[in-house]
Amino acid sequence: MHTPLLRSAELRTLETRHAGVVPPLMERAGAAAAAFARQLLKGSRAPVLVFAGPGNNGGDARVLARVLAGQGIAVTVTGIDDEVPAGDYGLVVDGLFGIGLARPITGAAAELVSRINAFRGPVLALDIPSGLDGDTGRVMGVAVCATHTISFIGGKPGLYTLDGPDHCGEVRVADLGLQLDGFPGALLAIDDFRDCLKPRAKNSHKGSYGSLAVIGGAAGMTGAALLAGRAGLKLGAGRVFVGMLQPLAVDPVQPELMLRTPDDALAQATAAVGGPGLGASGAAVDILRRAVGADFPLLLDADALNLISAHPVLAARLARREAPTIITPHPAEAARLLTTTTEAVQADRVGAALQLAQKFKAHVALKGCGTVIAHPDGRWRINSNGNPGLASAGTGDVLSGMAGALLAQGWPAPAALCGAVHLHGAAADALAATGAGPIGIAAGELIPVARTLLNRLIAANA
Repeated sequence: MHTPLLRSAELRTLETRHAGVVPPLMERAGAAAAAFARQLLKGSRAPVLVFAGPGNNGGDARVLARVLAGQGIAVTVTGIDDEVPAGDYGLVVDGLFGIGLARPITGAAAELVSRINAFRGPVLALDIPSGLDGDTGRVMGVAVCATHTISFIGGKPGLYTLDGPDHCGEVRVADLGLQLDGFPGALLAIDDFRDCLKPRAKNSHKGSYGSLAVIGGAAGMTGAALLAGRAGLKLGAGRVFVGMLQPLAVDPVQPELMLRTPDDALAQATAAVGGPGLGASGAAVDILRRAVGADFPLLLDADALNLISAHPVLAARLARREAPTIITPHPAEAARLLTTTTEAVQADRVGAALQLAQKFKAHVALKGCGTVIAHPDGRWRINSNGNPGLASAGTGDVLSGMAGALLAQGWPAPAALCGAVHLHGAAADALAATGAGPIGIAAGELIPVARTLLNRLIAANA
């Protein structure tokens, strides 16, 4: 099942379409929020402090207050210009500002946000924490740090990317009884690649699972290519050829990898990853040109993306490829590809990913907090797993190798990208759950954990 994600324009369309429903959407939202509030009170009848702003978000908050009061809960409602009464509250509800906030929070409203953030008990944000941009996850001046958020109708992209995860706490979505079929955005889910989770035939051989070429490994950066190759091997590619610009005889950690020249590796490939440790030499440009011209699935990351940015003719060839293409930029690489700034990319991560998908006719993973996946047909996903342990060198190389392995095994590009992003984040979460993260996760540690998770998913789906 997918959790739909709706941007503000889509929400306004829905709200207009359902303006006459009975009961009204505001009544439904307030009632759903009141039910969640009762759960957060855990059976106590502690008083509740509700901050209600002037707009629809404040209206939802006032409905919540009325419903709770009708259930015998003492509720105090305060607005932006009211004094905040002292009290021993069991729950604070943030209904100051919703998705309609158009400017940074300042002055008295900012002071209220500080008061909410100083509360040591549970804080429930209605629809979105006040001060957080619902489309982008950007903090507008200041923002409430909620322990829980209830998002109405569908999820909001800003809850799951950029600064959103640091402010929303646990998120619950209340659809208010509306059908949301046909919208392009959703949280990444196993359903995005479930059809590929198939047990292997007993009558199979290494050729049954493809040959992955990893192209990179210039002087001083050989580790990047080896990490990608190791990930490709352990995520199931039948054979992995690592085309090294800096020749190596063997990978002593993973001698199963076949270390070749870049051209030899490409000649063996049924899918390729280009970029890990590739560098910016003339030789790197030449081999990238040959990879882009190949008729098999291709994933580009890291230095390959920087070379694409610097060579417009090569960028045009990439956009004309008929075979599937995946690109996995971080925000700075995305900015170079779009000839804009990193700040502009981060200000609208979903929009930037969709632009890249259209510009290069590629499947895109814009990495970062809440990785955004965008497809050329306009569909997009946000990945909600993973943790700050992924903010370390080499994790992007591992992601590219994972996705390359799935491509080599015949997974369609959209499924391969979604599957790799999910497994990458899930592996980091599994390590953190054992106490081996988030601090200090090394990129190579993700690989065996992701392999285990993939095998478990296939077994559960059989």
